[in-house]
Amino acid sequence: MQVADKTELEAFQQQYPHIAMLEVLMPDMNGIFRCKRIHRSEFGALFDGALKSPATQPLVTTMGEYDHEVDPRLVAGEPDNKLLPVSGSLSPVPWLASPTGQVIASHFAMGGEPAWMDPRHVLARVLERFGSMGLKPVIATELEFYLVAPGDGIAPRPLLGRIPGTRLEQQGIQYSMAEDMWQHDAFLDAVRIACEQQAVPMTTMLSEFAPGQWEINTHHVDDPLLACDHALLLKRIVKGVALQHGLSATFMAKPFAGSGGNGLHIHASLYDGDGTNVFSDPASDATPALSPLFRHAIGGLAETMSEAMAIFAPNANSYRRFVPGNYVPLAPSWGYNHRDVSLRIPVSGHQNRRIEHRVAGADANPYLVAAAVLAGMHFGITQGCEPGPMVAEGTKLAAREASLPARWEQALAAFDRSTVMPDYLGEAYCSAFGSMRHSECEAFHARISNLDYEWYLRAV
Repeated sequence: MQVADKTELEAFQQQYPHIAMLEVLMPDMNGIFRCKRIHRSEFGALFDGALKSPATQPLVTTMGEYDHEVDPRLVAGEPDNKLLPVSGSLSPVPWLASPTGQVIASHFAMGGEPAWMDPRHVLARVLERFGSMGLKPVIATELEFYLVAPGDGIAPRPLLGRIPGTRLEQQGIQYSMAEDMWQHDAFLDAVRIACEQQAVPMTTMLSEFAPGQWEINTHHVDDPLLACDHALLLKRIVKGVALQHGLSATFMAKPFAGSGGNGLHIHASLYDGDGTNVFSDPASDATPALSPLFRHAIGGLAETMSEAMAIFAPNANSYRRFVPGNYVPLAPSWGYNHRDVSLRIPVSGHQNRRIEHRVAGADANPYLVAAAVLAGMHFGITQGCEPGPMVAEGTKLAAREASLPARWEQALAAFDRSTVMPDYLGEAYCSAFGSMRHSECEAFHARISNLDYEWYLRAV
């Protein structure tokens, strides 16, 4: 990771002399930017490494709570780390009325070494494995979300289009509906402008395969850390711009029972030092023309998918997305030009041959998802894993037996038994991640929901 220096700060302040506050964005294990605002008088201190944060700050639940069940040998006494700004991440925050900027910051130990609890450093560890092989991963992300409207009761509902001349809402899926984009043109254009100001390479917007659902894609880059920065910044942009326009947006995996879930799809390819895509076999006449290395990468992803499920689906709501018939994979399948499989090979040429990993929800941490995906690929390549037969185009998978963990507790148990992920992501990180996810799981199930009352209070 390249740390920003004061030259970047000086250039930023010259370009935006009116900015009085800076939001320091620190990604946690949930893929949520924890944030502190600092006054312009403190900008220099951040870039000097004088700004600090508790080492436990990235190790919190979705609710922002820290559980002291994390192994005390790892973070006893909750010592401070220093925060250092990420190069290239300084930008304005256009959706705020106050003159505010932002910068991503990573945790470093007081001695200067990367702090193991920071998810950006977890991904960087995995990338080192590819660097030692002379290979460079290239990834891009696709993120789905809903715009939300208030419901009649305590539950929200999707924000639907209006039928002209009536007070009625537009029903039906209305996939890729131009009128939906026209209705929300001001919001979508503000998202575009914010992406350009914050150097997030947004490429495509569309209304997705559920009422009120949207998808925004980012361009592929040859720095997976940067690609994940883009994904997390895009989520922040969507939510911030929505708030500015009197709307609400959510990246929950399954906010509405009768509609499709929100996914985080990772497109990953691999190139050698000459810029050649090593996933393709130009000498082959097959469709698709796949190299042995590609097959091994798929094999590793299939073999590690269950143990990484707690990363791809990190909370209770995540598992409501895994239902048949919603383009959500239920087994570690792979195939060409097939949207029901976990590991899809999109229609592509030799130079952009890639894997589309379709398992993770939009609620997952993009740094950890990318780390788990790349770990599976590297494991498969180095161990020569074979993926089994490819699913043929047009094959219906609904009747196939689901083999991925379908409940949170099952996924956490598989993660606890994991052998590959600790080797790549770090034993300390996997230990803390498991502890905090178990803590959140227990807290979730300790609550009595409205459904308990609706089903049982009167009947039993």
